[in-house]
Parts: sequence; structure tokens; C-alpha cells
Amino acid sequence: MNDESKFLVERVQTGVRMEKRLLKVLKAFADYHDMTLGDLLEGIVLHAFDGKTPFSPASLERVQALKKFYELDLDSGASHRLKEIKAKASRKRAAEK
Repeated sequence: MNDESKFLVERVQTGVRMEKRLLKVLKAFADYHDMTLGDLLEGIVLHAFDGKTPFSPASLERVQALKKFYELDLDSGASHRLKEIKAKASRKRAAEK
């Protein structure tokens, strides 16, 4: 297929919850490449579905720098083991009861 080919798609708005520091790294990486977060996530997922890495060595270096900056200490080993903490407002309301 020609790299110049365009694919017409229908995009939808989604409300996905994600670890806060991970989202900061993704947003910063997308901004660095002058792309939207949605475009970045689509690219990552499409590469993963094909069993390919979405990042060049230079991009991986950038990701590591962003992880350090945002104090993101998670890696793939944390996948499926993340447990969400209760929101502060929820804890405050529970304490009032």
C-alpha cells in the first residue's frame, strides 16, 4: 500500500481513565511531535496490534526523559496490577459520615 494513501475514519469522543503521570508523559510526547493525543494513541495501538514497536530509539530516549521529569516509575511490569486510590473528595465525604 502507498504511504500516501489516506483512510477515511469516523472518530468518537471517549472518556478513558488513565494513570495521571502516564497521561502527562503521553501528552508531552504528543506535543513534542506536534500531534494530538488521540493520534498518538491510535499509532501506538495500531503498531501494537501488528506486533511492532511504535517508537524509534530516539523516541524511546525522549519517553525516558519525560518519565523521569514526571516521576513516572511504572513500566510494563505494572500492567494489569494498577489499583486506583480513592479520590480525596470521596475520602473526605466518607470521613464526614
